[in-house]
Amino acid sequence: MSTGTRGRPRGTTKRELELIAMRLFTEQGFDETTVEQIATAAGISGRTFFRYFPTKAEVLWYQFDDEVSALRAAFATVPGDVPMMTAVRRIVVNANRYRAEDVPELRTRMQLVASIPALAATAGAHYDAWERAVSAFAAGRLGVAEDSLIPLAVGRTTLAAARAAFDAWLARADADLTVYLDEALSALSTGFGTGAPMSGK
Repeated sequence: MSTGTRGRPRGTTKRELELIAMRLFTEQGFDETTVEQIATAAGISGRTFFRYFPTKAEVLWYQFDDEVSALRAAFATVPGDVPMMTAVRRIVVNANRYRAEDVPELRTRMQLVASIPALAATAGAHYDAWERAVSAFAAGRLGVAEDSLIPLAVGRTTLAAARAAFDAWLARADADLTVYLDEALSALSTGFGTGAPMSGK
């Protein structure tokens, strides 16, 4: 196998690999798609692929990981007079605003993750990082350690509500994703005890 002529060509990015992988996963199946096929379509070697991602499953998670970093940055700018759960709702909703032209791709990515066991199995570490970003903000507001009960509860229940919103949006597609997120997180902040659902049926 030649190693001297197939290095990373200029312009190869994680984004390019993601788009190629999504297309191949959709067209021929996740299990049937190899790293070599993804790499070849991108014009790189299999070895170079692993400089970007440790496995083919991780290709679909890098934008989610970027969202975690964006959440942490946004939480750091919240004024002290904004109620904790109001801030959580606003920031999570704003982090999931997409242009109309990006929605089909988002739905494809989420459906792949939800429907392919090998992809779903990789979700834990990424969801944990997202949850910890919320817990860290809650801990700072409450003046306690991040692993204290209430910050953990805030992080985990926020993640659960957000995932419920994603699932409902995928199933119904009758409104923007942010409508579902705003509804779910508003209900969470009030203990699910007030207000009529906007999208639930």
